[in-house]
Amino acid sequence: MKREDIRNIAIIAHVDHGKTTLVDELLKQSGVFRANQAVAERVMDSGDIERERGITILSKNTAVTYKDIKINIIDTPGHADFGGEVERVLKMVNGVILVVDAFEGSMPQTKFVLRKALELELPVIVCINKIDRPEARPAEVIDEVLELLMDLDASDAQLDCPFVFASARDGYALRNPEDEPKDMTPLFETIINAIPAPEGDPEAGTQVLISTIDYNEYVGRIGVGKVDNGSIRVNQEMVMVNHHDPDQCKKVKISKLYEFDGLNKVDVTEAGIGSIVAISGIADIRIGDTLCSPDDPRPIPFQKISEPTIAMHFLVNDSPLAGKEGKYVTSRHLRDRLFRELNTDVSLRVEETETTECFKVSGRGELHLSVLIENMRREGYEFAVSKAEVLYRTDEKGHKLEPMERAYIDVDDEYSGNVIQKLGERKGELLNMNSNGSGSTRLEFLIPARGLIGYRGEFLTDTKGTGVLNTIFEGYGPYKGDIQYRKQGSLIAFEAGEAITYGLFNAQERGSLFIGPGEKVYAGMVIGQNGKAEDIELNVCKTKKLTNTRSSSADEALKLTPPRVLSLEQCLEFIDTDEYLEITPKSLRIRKKILDPTLRKRAAMNHK
Repeated sequence: MKREDIRNIAIIAHVDHGKTTLVDELLKQSGVFRANQAVAERVMDSGDIERERGITILSKNTAVTYKDIKINIIDTPGHADFGGEVERVLKMVNGVILVVDAFEGSMPQTKFVLRKALELELPVIVCINKIDRPEARPAEVIDEVLELLMDLDASDAQLDCPFVFASARDGYALRNPEDEPKDMTPLFETIINAIPAPEGDPEAGTQVLISTIDYNEYVGRIGVGKVDNGSIRVNQEMVMVNHHDPDQCKKVKISKLYEFDGLNKVDVTEAGIGSIVAISGIADIRIGDTLCSPDDPRPIPFQKISEPTIAMHFLVNDSPLAGKEGKYVTSRHLRDRLFRELNTDVSLRVEETETTECFKVSGRGELHLSVLIENMRREGYEFAVSKAEVLYRTDEKGHKLEPMERAYIDVDDEYSGNVIQKLGERKGELLNMNSNGSGSTRLEFLIPARGLIGYRGEFLTDTKGTGVLNTIFEGYGPYKGDIQYRKQGSLIAFEAGEAITYGLFNAQERGSLFIGPGEKVYAGMVIGQNGKAEDIELNVCKTKKLTNTRSSSADEALKLTPPRVLSLEQCLEFIDTDEYLEITPKSLRIRKKILDPTLRKRAAMNHK
């Protein structure tokens, strides 16, 4: 049986092609908001970091009603680091809207998310967005998308997909680029005509596959999934089973049931096939679990979530300045917070180590882990992290394998030589090089994931901020050999105290400084980058000895170069394998793992 009054769709696209803005317009034009209601831009990006960076991190559910048909919409992330979110969400929907920028065309992440949708045999609507851009080239982008579909072995039905042209920012969609712009009606109509209604057997035993997890302080974990067969009611006795864990069979009871309406969850007592529901009251519900009727417990097959490729150690902060700025500083606080993150983030792994002070946290990429660090920092946590390291594997013959990335780089012609040289040093292999005739080049590299650690900042400097770097996980390949991360050494504070202009003035001749006068420092803290390869210890708390002929007012004539204040990402990129980054709600300090200079030298000798 088909349920004609529902459509379930996911919106997929590369980063910044306008998915979230498009959802905003669909919400506005379907009457979700009152006429005079003030609505934030990109209303679906509810997290602070999502708003500031303009990226979507967690997939979100919403629903709109058009001509009495309820359209459940899931907004998904575009970054490769959050690809785990996209893979799962597609199990809940009956079709996808692929959003492509009318100027940039199809990009690496477009290919990644589209491949997943085609593998699940989902019908596709292509929405060419941002056609109001002066440099838009919709006709060429159509060809690019069709070529991409052919490359990915799309079926004839998938190749015959409808194209819609839109400007999400200006709030209109068109069937042909020449039409008169009005509103989003052409897109609504295309969704209803091109996306099939959900099917299922309402008389069969209930089956609901949990595809995402929400978390709420008051009710705990909330499972979100689609009703595939039967119906689900409040207080119903169910059995929870899992395709990848055949031994699991647990009796549970549905205490609350919600459906989505606009941006809200609405209490319902019962939901039928095709409905996307949120279920609370099951404490240990996980992604991939299937809720079934007790008389016929059959799990729904579900692909395993991609494994993490990169890891960092999160440690209790033990520096001389520890505990002065953070609210939560103990190992118990750190442990509880990291394990709580597992409630909502399925691509993350947290493991305990030999000491209770340190936890190994693995994720999909640097961005994935830096978002977690930034969130914890804002909540008042104080801790330290080590340099990100990739997770290796070994094959049957005992060879070391490492994660490889495919990097697509768009740069102006004048910078391409520099980029090729830098990535060559980081064991990158140039696969393709195309010049588009308008002064820019697209490079395609296969590079070890560790070769990209700490490269983004350098890349933006080398291309004067004009380059675009996109990466996508390619799989595991043979180990490529050692890579030297940083050519310059660190400037290290020699003693604890407060940095003074006179001391800093002498120090700045050696390299670039990260601190200004008046900042607290301690022995072993990194205060700048040396111009040469080795580490140097400096005394920046040194004052000038005063005599009758030397006056203290002469200090005012000393000119200090403004310090280089590093952001969280830049700090994570800068730190080396023998350093930690100390993170507090107010400060970011780079320090050596071993603060004592004698012990540090001894350790370096033993290491050699």
